[in-house]
Amino acid sequence: MAEIVYLNGKLVPAAGAKISVADHGLLYGYGLFQTARAYRGRLFLLERHLERLYAAAEVIGLRQKLAGLDLEKACLDTLQANKLQEARVRLTVTNGESPALPWVDASGPPNVIVTALPYTPFTPEKYAQGFKVGIASLRRLGQSVVSSMKSINYLLNVIARMETAAQGLDETVLLNDEGYIAEGGGSNIFFVREGGLVTPSVGSGIIPGVTREVVMDLADGLGLKVTEGTVGIGVFRKCREAFMTNALIEVMPVVSVRDESGRDIVIGDGKPGEITLKLAAAYRKKVEKEILNPNI
Repeated sequence: MAEIVYLNGKLVPAAGAKISVADHGLLYGYGLFQTARAYRGRLFLLERHLERLYAAAEVIGLRQKLAGLDLEKACLDTLQANKLQEARVRLTVTNGESPALPWVDASGPPNVIVTALPYTPFTPEKYAQGFKVGIASLRRLGQSVVSSMKSINYLLNVIARMETAAQGLDETVLLNDEGYIAEGGGSNIFFVREGGLVTPSVGSGIIPGVTREVVMDLADGLGLKVTEGTVGIGVFRKCREAFMTNALIEVMPVVSVRDESGRDIVIGDGKPGEITLKLAAAYRKKVEKEILNPNI
């Protein structure tokens, strides 16, 4: 079956979907995106993803352009059109096209694109092994408002992940301009210390992910204190456990980190920890309740 995409109000074959070479997203990275995961043909936490996108759109001047557009229906229709059960659905919005510079001309309507692709989750064996991560050479800007949103100008994260992928590692960890931990290349990161969780704050230069927010709520329900703040790189040696979160990987244990000198630091005993496993189970239970068995 040919892939179907949503483009500006229509479902069309991906091979025929086109946008202008004058699109401000293409030329200037002027746009936003969100990625949600579908389980058994149903999108999880889509409303929260849309809330995050609208909040960022307000900041960069796109919110009014999205008024009246049913982005939720666009995502659901695209998923259904592709007849997918397990999928990753990406919503992208740009400022639209104009031959003028974006600060000179606001351009016309936005370009709205939704894609739905099959998603194969990591195996139980991979979750039992956990991620091995590295430290990126590039830095995020802690005080930049752009660092807190999912802009389509994603080159920093792409390069950072390319670095660690070349080393045979699973993910990367980005530091900010002050040398504190920010986030993963496509995920947020948590550390377990003294029975509670520590995670970098929004001011550290992170994208505050929807899954991050859910995990913090779940931790509170389990009686775990969550502390947000500046987190130094020394936490990798001091923490008992670490894990990463995003909509696709859910809660993934981190078992080691390769530091900037090339040395591998084992976290805890090198295996997924008790609290990480509890949170992973709680997240799956939430999925089961809200998506797989909504009547429970």
